[in-house]
Amino acid sequence: MHIIDIVAMDKNISLNHGSGGKLTHQLISDVFLKYFHNETLDQLTDAALLHIPESRIAFTTDSFVVDPIFFPGGNIGKLAVCGTVNDLAVSGARPLYLSASFIIEEGLSMETLDTIAKSMAEEAHAAGVKIVTGDTKVVAHGQCDKVFINTAGIGVVSGPHEKIATGMNVKPGDKIIINGDIADHGMAILCERENLKFKTDIQSDCACLNSLIDSVLETEPGAVKFMRDATRGGLATVLCELAGERKVGVELDEESLPISEPVLGVCDLLGFDPLYIANEGKVVLVVDGDRSEKVLNQMRKHPLGKNSNIIGEVVDDHNGMVLLHTDVGGSRIVDMLAGDQLPRIC
Repeated sequence: MHIIDIVAMDKNISLNHGSGGKLTHQLISDVFLKYFHNETLDQLTDAALLHIPESRIAFTTDSFVVDPIFFPGGNIGKLAVCGTVNDLAVSGARPLYLSASFIIEEGLSMETLDTIAKSMAEEAHAAGVKIVTGDTKVVAHGQCDKVFINTAGIGVVSGPHEKIATGMNVKPGDKIIINGDIADHGMAILCERENLKFKTDIQSDCACLNSLIDSVLETEPGAVKFMRDATRGGLATVLCELAGERKVGVELDEESLPISEPVLGVCDLLGFDPLYIANEGKVVLVVDGDRSEKVLNQMRKHPLGKNSNIIGEVVDDHNGMVLLHTDVGGSRIVDMLAGDQLPRIC
């Protein structure tokens, strides 16, 4: 039997697809180049040759091992693109280029891989970034869980935005804003993983946030002091990190926290605190107090920010700590968790 016959019959990933030979080249051509096609990637060089404006560069990398790989609102491919784009965008950078490397378990169907690659291409196109380089490895059955994806991203940062990543200009009186309901992603993953059925489906909030962030930075220059996407560890971890690193106090208003009724119901039922549940389409901003309403109004004009809300402020008291003022009139300390409420959510 000729190699062309074997290729035509093969509907699943085999170890030979990672050999570097004809099957590897066919996999790259038939799946990755088909969807990620652009003038840089098409050169198939060992390193992508990029044109980058003369400015400060932001560089990030992330790995995605989410279980299950398909979930309401997305899949591991969409998540990989969104996660890396967002890490650049919340640092004040304009995302430009991504890499995408795959570790694939022997036996994964070609159809599944094709669907993942297609969703990555669609999300990258919508976000205005290019996937310009990557790698593929195939491991024996049982040596990874279906497919793992590693991405890296490069963006450029203009001068006015260079201090956003560190939050070094944060001061008491600044307001804290989030662009919508928290904990959707983590609860969507949990419900899908455990096959929990409810009358209202919970969808992941997985989305690229760069267009929302750009709209704020362009219309209200200088108003944003700090940004972070609230992924693993959720909103609570982002604010605890901010308070600890900048030596400021943070106060949250529980009544102002946007949480959907279905998510709140599942959290109450299963004993989860939504403050610590992962999000994949939520940005936390610290903005100048005098301009917070303008920023909020601008965010609400964007589809990904229509449920934005001011949820708290930076204060002089209890430096290094986060306090939540509850809806029953009390308050409690919000601290980081020692572990993870829900593993493998990204």
